[in-house]
Amino acid sequence: MSLLPVEEALARVLDGVEPGAPQRVALEAALGRVLAEPLPARLTQPPFPASAMDGYAVRAADVRTLPATLAVIGRAAAGHPFAGSVKAGEAVRIFTGAAVPDGADAIVIQENTAREGASVIVREGTIEAEHLRREGMDFRVGEPLLSAGRRLGPRELALAAAMGHGTLMVRRVPRVAVLSTGDELVPPGSTPGPGQIVASNHLSVAGLAAAAGAEVRQLGIARDSREDLVRHFAMAADADILVSIGGVSVGDHDLVAPALAERGVTPVFWKVNVRPGKPLMFGRMGRGEGAGRALGLPGNPGASLVGARLFLVPLIWRLLGRPVEEAVRPIAARAGTALACNGSRQHYLHAISTPGDDGVLRVMPLPAQHSSLTAPLARADCLLIRAPHAPPVAADSLVQILRLDLC
Repeated sequence: MSLLPVEEALARVLDGVEPGAPQRVALEAALGRVLAEPLPARLTQPPFPASAMDGYAVRAADVRTLPATLAVIGRAAAGHPFAGSVKAGEAVRIFTGAAVPDGADAIVIQENTAREGASVIVREGTIEAEHLRREGMDFRVGEPLLSAGRRLGPRELALAAAMGHGTLMVRRVPRVAVLSTGDELVPPGSTPGPGQIVASNHLSVAGLAAAAGAEVRQLGIARDSREDLVRHFAMAADADILVSIGGVSVGDHDLVAPALAERGVTPVFWKVNVRPGKPLMFGRMGRGEGAGRALGLPGNPGASLVGARLFLVPLIWRLLGRPVEEAVRPIAARAGTALACNGSRQHYLHAISTPGDDGVLRVMPLPAQHSSLTAPLARADCLLIRAPHAPPVAADSLVQILRLDLC
């Protein structure tokens, strides 16, 4: 079987995938969720002209020549507007956030004034436009300020509240089940016996999935038997995506593919033209929104992380209705060192990026690239992409990188 190019493999992963059904949730419960529809403003902000400073609301014409003495006819505070209007020769004591009274068109800050009984003397200064917040200077009713597919962070939620929304239509959160496989694995915190190692890949894969917006459930460790694999796979019956780690190569103990077949998963591809992570499997059970998908990642830490970043994250984004292009679009960077020619597989090198003097990131591949290592993964913040058969690259040449944490 020939190796599938990365781009074609991703196209097959995303084929037929539709975003999950929309749900209405309270604004307070929407942090991290993804908007299912454009969000227009229901209010105008500010809803009225407001003072940005403590001082006096005046007519600009009355303070063109200074000093000027004005009669103070009332006061306005936030939430307590002055009911009358300002006429020639008058002023209203005003505080930050208060509605500017009718007739007034300027704010004089209190530092430029002196109070004398029922009058105020404007001694110095000029009228500053920023001292008065114009009605609608932030946004107006009907403006679509948040687009469908936008992930809702703290700032977006604050904006939605100011726009007048108490509930939001968001996409259903995809359910991802993660399963480690292998007789050699023991849970974190355990003492490995002879020939055993501590399971760790499930944490990086699950972390990427959660950061991408999925609800993640760990299924534990399945042993290298078809019966135990099938039993664990059954625990993921309600998952949108089942991710298994290990057991997808061609050895006698690589039993993930036949166990998935027993669960009704139809293989879509196996083996991708990628380094690290060639033995990567993807299958589907059904089509449309209710379809389940199975992603079989290699067991080496570097390979499982690369596979999850290349295929799992975009799949989660598509289910959420987020723009997948943003998850897979490479970033231009300058090579911090010369790079040798590449082999026949598309290579994703673990690398560290730093700001460059010219505004372009500078990227250095880590010296240790073996996919079995975990320490370099914790240092890396990106993957340096080398296309199949890419020629040598001189230091400072432009290259492409993929952010590891772009979720």
